[in-house]
Amino acid sequence: MVIAAGGTAGHIMPALALAEELRDRGHEVSFVGVGGRAGSGIPERHGYPEDHVPLRGFERRLSIRNLWRVVLAVLAVPRMMGVLRRRKADVVVGGGGYMAGPAAIAGRLTRRRVVLMEADSRLGLANRLAAPFAKRVALAFPVAGRRGRKYMVTGRPVSRAVREATREQGRLHLGIDPSGTCVLVAGGSQGAQSINDAAIDAFCPTPPFQVVHVAGERNEADVRARAEAGGCGPRYHVYGFLDDFPQAIAAADLVISRSGGSVFELAAVGRPAILIPYPHATADHQTGNARWLSDAGAAIMLTDEQCTGERLRELVGALLAEPGRLEVMGAAARAAARPDAAERIADMVESVARPRRRGRRRLRRR
Repeated sequence: MVIAAGGTAGHIMPALALAEELRDRGHEVSFVGVGGRAGSGIPERHGYPEDHVPLRGFERRLSIRNLWRVVLAVLAVPRMMGVLRRRKADVVVGGGGYMAGPAAIAGRLTRRRVVLMEADSRLGLANRLAAPFAKRVALAFPVAGRRGRKYMVTGRPVSRAVREATREQGRLHLGIDPSGTCVLVAGGSQGAQSINDAAIDAFCPTPPFQVVHVAGERNEADVRARAEAGGCGPRYHVYGFLDDFPQAIAAADLVISRSGGSVFELAAVGRPAILIPYPHATADHQTGNARWLSDAGAAIMLTDEQCTGERLRELVGALLAEPGRLEVMGAAARAAARPDAAERIADMVESVARPRRRGRRRLRRR
């Protein structure tokens, strides 16, 4: 089986959770990614073979660079077909992002069954284009107009490490104070300038608690320099990217973040959150993601415009002053979680698998 997950680490992590479940059931799993992006190499570090197919997402505006990206997308299909044949895959799983389209087309052209995963509250462009080629589509949330046997609401897969992460282990892993308060700030694998700016303004100089700030790889140097210039001190920890992001979630008493697919990790670990949806997300799907947890009583939602240093300082201070409220929010997050998503999608994959030639097993096993 081949899992195609390209674009960002946000697409890699749920795909890894599914791969973990499938591998535990005895199936061989390999990955295809775009290479050179945040998250590239993560499958290999988890013991999965990984192929790379050059591809880039389209800019959502008129741009000469989109012409080259069209060429890459067209070339990606035969390259993906070559990977499927070399890996002798029985099933292709589109893990999200712009790799899903070429993966689904290549799967159909080589007569392999295709399963797609959608992590957000709206079907992304690549998955909308790939859906006609798919046998089944696993949805994190109900999506208007996507019903029938092809579509199933499963939740977003989270790994066993996420479900089992603890506060003590997370803090030991990050090397931070095991007893004090910790706030995690994260803007997604690509970073978020507005959140980065607001966090430094809110908590520096000399933050009264530990801050773990995941700034995004391209923003790390700038945020680190600003933190040092702002007198944030040794309690303010800046990272570009964390492979072990669930440990950071578990270490935190409160999380400030965008509201991409990681909302399911927040729910699985049971952490209260302040969510700031990315305002330019396609069809504003991050607002839908954030509303899922805020409606459950597990999060507070701010717009990007409301995300200022002053507002964050005020809101974080009020929440940390009420430990009982944080406990209630954390419990609400756990109640909203879908811990069996990986198992349900693995069942779906096994149900659609079929031999591509006489006498072949349904899925290649080790």
